[in-house]
Amino acid sequence: MAQMNTPKGVNISDMVNSARKIKERVHAVVIPDMDNGVMRMSALAGGVLMRQQGLEPIIHVYGRDRNRMALQGDILGAHVLGIQNLVVVRGEGMSSGDHVDAKPVDDLDEPGLLRAIRSLENGTDMAGFELHGSPSFTVGCTLEPFVDEKTLDEEMDKARQKIEAGAQFILSPSVFDMDRFASFMNKAKGLGVPIIPTVFLLKTVGIARYMATYEPGAFIPEDLIKRLRQAKDREMEGFVIAGETIKHLKGLAQGVHIVTLGWEHRLPTILDHADL
Repeated sequence: MAQMNTPKGVNISDMVNSARKIKERVHAVVIPDMDNGVMRMSALAGGVLMRQQGLEPIIHVYGRDRNRMALQGDILGAHVLGIQNLVVVRGEGMSSGDHVDAKPVDDLDEPGLLRAIRSLENGTDMAGFELHGSPSFTVGCTLEPFVDEKTLDEEMDKARQKIEAGAQFILSPSVFDMDRFASFMNKAKGLGVPIIPTVFLLKTVGIARYMATYEPGAFIPEDLIKRLRQAKDREMEGFVIAGETIKHLKGLAQGVHIVTLGWEHRLPTILDHADL
């Protein structure tokens, strides 16, 4: 599956063109909902656009921007509009976004939202009132980056709570170290749900170095940064690395989640190097 952001505005041409380029090459498209605190067109609208292009959408839902009434209404609307795949995520803070004065709602946390979705599927809203027709979804959740065994154990405990609340698959943090991911998978297989690792496109050496320095959970090997720095075509080397990562993950996971952060138009290049 590939991740694709909605536009900041109503010009959907780039998003639609990018979607058409990967049709028949990916199983689904993940649509974030104003992630990183940046105001964009809603994920719900983006999911409908993907359906119109013949792609299976998976939209983010979270409690940062909406209370329980609005969340339930949007979830029911998603089902009616043909969107049957959701990922419950933790919304990022507003401090690094473009609307720093916006007030977070945070009416429901991730387990609470998962339980709300399950309740809707069972025919009642969170107030206990019966629905006139109930939705059906495949629902996933995310696992936050971990820096050591202690934080991994904490994330695993949170994952178990989310699964108990209704999560059916998990999107993992970005993978750069295959040995470390294999070790993680040995521990995570006890969760009993599919684990979908994230493959993040390293566009520049600077991005790779920043992540290695300031995002300790990324665990980007030094030799990978050196490889990028010494490449004759550094930009293309990022695509090659992403493609190789996908190939290596084929034997370890049931799928991958490709993230390019604005370079969705280059998704076909990654797929080419992954032989997909």
